[in-house]
Amino acid sequence: MEQHKEPADVDGMSQRTAASIREVLAGRRRGWSSFLLFVGPAVIASIAYVDPGNFATNIQAGAKFGYTLLWVVVMANVIAMLFQALSAKLGIVTGRNLAEMCRDQFPRPVVWAMWAVSEVAAMATDLAEFLGGAIGLSLLFGLPLFWGMVVTAIVTYAILLLEKRGFRPMELAIGALMAVISLCYLLELVIARIDWPAAAYHMVTPQMPGVEALTIAVGIIGATVMPHAVYLHSGLTQHRAPGRDDADRRTLLRYSNLEVVVALAIAGLINMAIVMTASAAFHSGHADVAEIETAYHTLTPLLGAGAATLFLISLIASGVSSSVVGTMSGQMIMQGFVHFQIPIWLRRLITMAPAFAVVGLGVNATRALVLSQVVLSFALPIPMIALLIFTRRRDIMGVFANRPLTNAAAMLGAAVVLVLNAFLLLQAFDVPLPGLSVG
Repeated sequence: MEQHKEPADVDGMSQRTAASIREVLAGRRRGWSSFLLFVGPAVIASIAYVDPGNFATNIQAGAKFGYTLLWVVVMANVIAMLFQALSAKLGIVTGRNLAEMCRDQFPRPVVWAMWAVSEVAAMATDLAEFLGGAIGLSLLFGLPLFWGMVVTAIVTYAILLLEKRGFRPMELAIGALMAVISLCYLLELVIARIDWPAAAYHMVTPQMPGVEALTIAVGIIGATVMPHAVYLHSGLTQHRAPGRDDADRRTLLRYSNLEVVVALAIAGLINMAIVMTASAAFHSGHADVAEIETAYHTLTPLLGAGAATLFLISLIASGVSSSVVGTMSGQMIMQGFVHFQIPIWLRRLITMAPAFAVVGLGVNATRALVLSQVVLSFALPIPMIALLIFTRRRDIMGVFANRPLTNAAAMLGAAVVLVLNAFLLLQAFDVPLPGLSVG
């Protein structure tokens, strides 16, 4: 097993924090205060699950189909929990992130192809995140969309500079923005008249009303289980609190799994809240609401200015935080696959270029958001399959290799994504889909 630096030598960790972590690993410290020492990686990764792409697809799902597609959100969130836990495990056990492991294990042509696809996915990710934040600023402050994009770029770059001060300031900043999103949608649920029995029923009852619902369902999967988050989580855990032996790593994995469940459960609840709010506000009489701008303007007369303002605040917090996380993951992917790194300002400039192009060409911003999520859903199987391959191998993971039940669950999750993508591809080429009606 690869040797690691002592925790006190890890960038961004104080001597006091390092000492506290050693006490936890030695079994001399327990309780919730111990858990908080390890909180951070899953919080950052979970932001990818509440980005503006989620807003766009969830609003469409709720407006068009009411509570019917809530089960898709639940399923996507469960799949996300499993793969984020596996990604964190890879980093903790091996001290390598997923992109680095791909470079080490796969033939060079495969590595370059994977890197290319991952970069396209990173740009599609940032398109949704960057545009979402800009739309929110534009609507809230009456700015032209272009200037909303400029402000978003400045704010995200300022937050990215926190990374130079270590991981803790960045984790706290992202955690605060997640708290803002959570609070906004908690208040939205209070304001909106949710049919709770119907919502509970559709969370556990799979239904697919038609081809259009399938397209939105695949968009939900693409917006929820994010390729860059799968890559990123392994990098966030690989050096954060290195274990010196298997006993340490077992303790680290226990805390990591708990954090994944809590952080992604919160993200999943936010996604369900978006669908339920959209359903309560739009499904009866405004089912054609499919754009973020329309949703905002329609919310004002239906639920009041307060609800509309909360919607925009949560959208801005989502866009800014997820854009920061997307840029971080883009840097990690490039460094891992090709051992090359560019300045953070250049990475920020490159990944936001497609968003400016979309606006310059006059493309509908919300439509671009939804299509970007479909692109991500097609890119997603690559890191999912790679992660499954590595975490099941004993020569890589040792005693922490996946158990048969974990392998089966991960294979089922990957199969669900692949099948949904295959149906969407058939639909794109007008191939009849058995059992699904058009409309």
